[in-house]
Order: sequence, then C-alpha cells, then structure tokens
Amino acid sequence: MTDHPRKGTVAAPGSPDFALHTLGWRAFQDLCAAVLREVWAQSVHTFADSNDGGRDGALHGTWQQPPDPIGAQDVPDGPFVLQCKHTEKADTTLAPSDLDDEFAKVQALVERGLCGSYVLLTNARVSGTSEATIRQRLLDAGVRYPLVLDGQWICDTIASRQRLRTFVPRVYGLGDLSQILDERAYTQARVLLDYLQEELATFVVTDSYRHAAQAVQDHGIVLLLGEPGIGKSVIAATLAMTALDAWGCLTVNASDADELVRHWNPDEPNQFFWIDDAFGSVRHERHLTDNWARRMRHVMTAVRGGAKVVLTSRDYIYRDARRYLKESTYPLLHEQQVVVDATQLRPEERRQILYNHIKLGDQPREVRSSMKLHLLEASDADPFYPEAARRLGLQAFTRHLRLNGRGIGDFMTRPSDFLREVYDGLDPDEKTALALTYQAGECLPSPLDLDSAQHDVLNRLGGTIAGVGRALHTLTGTFLRHGSPPGNDTITGWSFRHPTLQEGFAAFLATDLNLIQILLSGQNWRTILSRIDCDTGNQAGTLLRVPPSLYPRVIEILRIADQETRTDWLGQRIWHGFLASRCCAEFLTLYIQAEPTAIDRLTRFGSFLNVVDEPQVLARLQQANLIQPAHHQRILERVTELAVESPDAGWTWLPEWEVLLADAEREQLLSHVKQQLPSRFDQILQDWRNDYNPDKADPQTYFDELEIELNSYQKAFADDTDAISVIEYALEKMNEAIWAINVEYVPQDPHGEAPHSHSTPEDAPHERSIFDDIDDD
Repeated sequence: MTDHPRKGTVAAPGSPDFALHTLGWRAFQDLCAAVLREVWAQSVHTFADSNDGGRDGALHGTWQQPPDPIGAQDVPDGPFVLQCKHTEKADTTLAPSDLDDEFAKVQALVERGLCGSYVLLTNARVSGTSEATIRQRLLDAGVRYPLVLDGQWICDTIASRQRLRTFVPRVYGLGDLSQILDERAYTQARVLLDYLQEELATFVVTDSYRHAAQAVQDHGIVLLLGEPGIGKSVIAATLAMTALDAWGCLTVNASDADELVRHWNPDEPNQFFWIDDAFGSVRHERHLTDNWARRMRHVMTAVRGGAKVVLTSRDYIYRDARRYLKESTYPLLHEQQVVVDATQLRPEERRQILYNHIKLGDQPREVRSSMKLHLLEASDADPFYPEAARRLGLQAFTRHLRLNGRGIGDFMTRPSDFLREVYDGLDPDEKTALALTYQAGECLPSPLDLDSAQHDVLNRLGGTIAGVGRALHTLTGTFLRHGSPPGNDTITGWSFRHPTLQEGFAAFLATDLNLIQILLSGQNWRTILSRIDCDTGNQAGTLLRVPPSLYPRVIEILRIADQETRTDWLGQRIWHGFLASRCCAEFLTLYIQAEPTAIDRLTRFGSFLNVVDEPQVLARLQQANLIQPAHHQRILERVTELAVESPDAGWTWLPEWEVLLADAEREQLLSHVKQQLPSRFDQILQDWRNDYNPDKADPQTYFDELEIELNSYQKAFADDTDAISVIEYALEKMNEAIWAINVEYVPQDPHGEAPHSHSTPEDAPHERSIFDDIDDD
C-alpha cells in the first residue's frame, strides 16, 4: 500500500492568506463571530451596524478561560465588546485615524458600564506601531483590556482550526488549499474546486447545511431534498470538501448504489460518497430506486465501517421513490433523522444568498444601484431559488429585465419564463452551441469533432464551426460548465451549468418542430428515451416534449430498442420506464398498433415484482384501456404462480398492482398463499440454499429479499392469526437456514468518532440593510 503524508502535514507550509477582502461587511462580521465562538468557546451575539451604539458584537456572561486561549490570556471578567472593521481593498493597512469615530463611541459605552474589554477584528494589516497607538487610545477611553486582531491572525486561525472550516466552508474558496490540506487531500480538493470555485465564493452556511453536516457526523449518511435550483448539489459538494478536510475522506462521486458498493473499500474506511439525483435526474427512475432498496444493507455496512454518504434528490422524485425504498430496512431514513429539506431558508439566509450573487456577479454599478431598493423584497420571493439569484447577478440573463420591484420579483419567482426569452434572444452560434451540448447528453467533448448528425444541427440553426467554438467559451460560466462530468474523469468538455438550464433549453427546443426531429435522429435510442416525453400533460420535470406529429418517429426508435434489449437488462429498464411514465394514452395506442405482440411479452414477467418493470407498463396500458381479457388472465396466472414459488409479495403493496388486480382477485391470491405456502416452503427454502454462493454475499444479506417478502405477507395478513402463524413458521425456518450456513452478518464498529461541532446562534435582527453596499466597487 502506498504511504501517504500523515494528516496535518500540509502540501505547502507557510503563512496562509485568505482573500477576506472579497467578503461583504455582513459576511465578514459573521465570520469573525464564528471564529471567536470556535477559538474562545464563548457565546457571541452580533449586533447591527446602524443601531449598535458602537458595538458590532458582544461576548455575554462571565468569561471562562478557554483551554487554548489564542491571543486572550488573562482576559479580565466584565462586559465584552467586539468591533469588526472590514475593507474591500486588498493589502490595506489599518491606521489609528480610521477608528476616530469608534474611540468616541467606546468612551460612551464605558461610561454606561457596557464595555470592560474591547476586541477589534479587521481583515486589514495592523503594524506594531499602529497597534500600540490603538491600544493606548482605547485605554485612555476607559477600556480595561483592549485586544487588536488583524487579518493575518484571522487567516492563521482559519488554517489551524478545521472544525471552524466545516461550518464556514466558504473559506475553502478564499485561499491556497495547499496550506491547510495534506498532499493527498489537496489533489482531490483541486478537482472538487473545479466544480465548486464559483459556488464557494457565494456559498452561505444555512440551517440546511448545518443539519446536513450534523447528520453526516452523527449518522454517516444524509439525504438532501428540494426543488430544482435550490442548491442541493452545492451543499453536497461543500460537504465533500469539508469531509476531505475534517476526516481525510477520499471523495467518490458515484452515479448509483451499485457504483457506491463497487467502489467501497473496507481497507480505506474514510471514503465520502456523493450521489447526485439518486433516484432520477428529472423523473423518478425506478431501476435506480430498486438498486438502493437492494443495496441498502451493503451501503449501511460501508457507513458503519466509516464511510460517509450524501444523496440528493428533487422532492417530487423522492416522494415517488419512497414507496419502493422499504424504509423499514433502515430506521434512520424511515424516521427522517437523516433527511434534510434544503428548501427551507430563513429570511437572513435568503438575503445573504442574494447579496453574494449580486455583489460577485457581473452587473454594472448602475444596474446594482437600480436593483438596490428592490432586493429586500426580492429575497422574500416565494419560492426562493438560489439559482435564480445567481442569474439575477449576471448580465447574460437580465438583458431585458425591467429594473423595478415587479420585474425583479417576477424574475425570482418565475425563472423559467425569463429563461425562454433569454434563449430566444441568443445569436445562431450560441443557440447551436447549446443545442449541440444538449444533444451530446452527459458532455460535449472538447475539442470539437462533429459527426454528420451534429453538422445537421449546425447547418439548420445557422451556426458555424468557428462561431460555435467561440460561443462555447463565451457561454462557459453562465450557461455552461467546462470540465469532466462528476464521476467520469475520462472525458473533458462542456455540459449545462445547472439542470434547470438544461430543462429550460429543452422547453425552448420544443417550440421548434424541425429541431426536435433533428435531435431525434442524431442520438442513440438510450439517450433519446431518457430525454424525451410523449405525454402532453404538465408533469413535474421538464423533458423534451415531443408533439403527436412525431409519435411515429419515436415508435420507430422504440422498436429498435425492443430488438436490442432482449438480452440487455439495463436497456430494458430504460425502454420500460419510458412506456410506464412518459407516454400518453394516444401514444400507447399507436405503439400497440405497431407492435401487437408487445403485451404478450410483457405478461411474461419474472420475480421479484419489486424490481421488475413489466407490471408498471402493464398497469399504464390498463389505464389506457389496452389490456384485453386474455392478457389480464395471463397476468393473473403469472402472479399467482410467483406469489408462492418465489415467494413474491410485491403484489400486496406495489401501486401498479392496485391497478392490475380487482379486490376479489387480491382476496383470492391471499387465500392461495395461505393454503399453499406451508406445504411448499421447505422446498422453496432448499432452492434458496442451493443457490447460495458464499463468495458473493454473507447469508443474512443473501436472505434479505426472502425476509422482506415474508414480512410483506405478514403485513398483508395482519388480521388473520392463522396466516400470521404460517409466515412466522417460514421466518423461523429461514433463520435456521442462516444458522446452518454458519456465517453470520456482523456489522463493523465505526472507525473513530466524528469531531464535535456546534451551530452558531441565530443572529439578532439587523436594522442596517445587508444590501447597503451592494453598489460599492
């Protein structure tokens, strides 16, 4: 095994320097409060600038001497006042004359008995001579203990206090990471920063982030939920950065549960797994959820072994996926202890997010000045999307924006409407560049090497190769991102910077029938079926909606998929998922007319019902009145067979079977199971034992699926004591089989204890508007 630098040996020793001048006044004040809470372990409460009586913050209560009192030895008891002085200019030196107003305020505070000790924090440099003068003037004003802490002290403190960085992660984007991370962690951090650089500059520590960080520390896993554009992926990526720093975790950006299990290394316990859109990116993808349900025991084994897991999902997708997750197999998920709603933002968090994006965007000063009066109201937009706040700070998205309260408010609450106008106003090269990126799917490789289908898009949209090349670079940072897709470092190129930008472009494309037809011809069927929608309804998640006039072309694609997926399990899931969830009755009718044998093949579904797709498609066809009595009889015969032979209880709880089975048929099936299972179970259990392979799984994991099916029957028979006895007998026999194999599943103890952290107290209301200096340069 390769020897790595031990944790704490940084890649580039030296005095750290964080770009504190890039923070706004309020963000710097909050940073100072966090630093003092962490360093001195005292209760810090910040006050407003406009009506603070000379106090930017105060330490309340009796001073408790900290175990490691950096810069605070022998501090006397008494009321404490801290003052923050922030400058937006780099390499500035603070002079005593810059504090003339403060000295007058200090004397008034002393006379009122509100200031015994005075702590001045600034991001500027303070020379030795200036410090002595400042201290003397504070003593002359009646302060018993003056303390001056300059920008270098703050930078050194950040570099030496990892726990501080966990809850102020924005600092990762302010300085040289090689001065706070070891060599191995630094290498991974540079890759993460390719994704996070701009996001960290505007990142705000919200309650959602704190709860997520706490859940990862306490339980090793967290599920971040929220609407599109709310910032789930940024929180996940920031947690990956803090995990790299806090626990030395190597980050794996996995695509699904199988990849997580495949990459987990028991000999490398400190692994951080980040899975975006765990259950589907735009719509619920059942095969992804099924994989999580099947792999959850393996995932939790990794977590107990020291791994940390962060999943993200759109809230409407998770609501659909939750029915299939069997949350009872993981009580923390069932009890919502590790589920964090990233949508919930306090008013001050919204304001800080909006401030950061406007302040660090590219809007000219006069535009920021025009916006200034309306930003407080804009931060109260419901819903509030951080992604919309980012676009408001960029000229590319606001060229036609009316700079009044209504215009800015509409922009924040209806970002998709404005996005369509923005796309419509792009020049031909820019539209072509985005169309090629959309057509490419995951990533448009660089350098450009266009095939015939891509040249077709180029010609029809009026772009040129040279113009598209320039447009790709122009659009990078606003609409596009350049680099390797998460989890795939074998390719480099362009992708949409945010999923909502891709979905908005799909909605824009849907207005051009000619272009839709081009895109249907230029992609392979897997990409097409995962990106299009043949349902005229307005369902959550925008895909490229195909009009009825092009249904015959999609049916041709489906017939190709049908032929190519007969022995391709994953391909079948893509094909089935499209038919089950993204097709209207009109489309399904046309498809069955073109493929009359399709229903016959679908009725030959296998076990287990919770992971096979055919019943979902059959249920959708039933709703479209396309299932004939003969088809229904074959479905009933097949599920009756599986109900005992597997045994398979999926039909008792899966929603598609509520469509496929009448109440009388369900009662008939329950009676069949009650009568047949006792006499057949010994043979069933023997078949399971014969198929067991000790090289692939431990016995408990192997029998998980059987236990889940029996538990489902136990629930279905809740009011039938005789039937419950049948199931209890089966469970007892199963446990005996596990004992006979004599390899018990033993969870590993956690490796070490996560460092303790705390959340900062909620700030008092601020009278000075956070947007006060939004138009300062």
